Amino acid sequence: MGLFSFIKDAGEKLFGGGEAKAATPANAAAPAATADTSAANAKAADAIKQYIVSMNLGSSDLDVKFDAATSVVTVSGTAPDQAIKEKILLAAGNVQGVGEVDDQLSVVQAAPEARFHTVARGDTLSAISKTYYGNPNNYNAIFEANKPMLTHPDKIYPGQVLRIPPAP
Repeated sequence: MGLFSFIKDAGEKLFGGGEAKAATPANAAAPAATADTSAANAKAADAIKQYIVSMNLGSSDLDVKFDAATSVVTVSGTAPDQAIKEKILLAAGNVQGVGEVDDQLSVVQAAPEARFHTVARGDTLSAISKTYYGNPNNYNAIFEANKPMLTHPDKIYPGQVLRIPPAP
């Protein structure tokens, strides 16, 4: 459990002009906008939760809260295992507008934690694999560890945070 940092301006675009538009820090501070801010944060939290659930990463008691003023998503509930827990955290954090994820998840089956890597410009899964495993051909282990967030090994972007499992 703890606080995980992400790049706020990188990630899936779940918030926009529609139903899930998050409150901005500027209007979050206005006293008259408190009800609007709470509603916007709730809609943003629901959008993040639906995004996690759409990837079949949810748990029966998954709860997601969002605070646009601090750009923090709080995720709580119970994950079936460590890998799913880490994928839930990454799915919540790799959303544009999210700067940090407060991990309040518990795990049914404990296992060693994976490492995390923030993708830099020019990174490839092969290069990342060589850095962590010493072998660029082990890139598929990283790709598999980040499914369903990744749909293709070549579709990573700067600022995205990836799960790096123990060496295969």
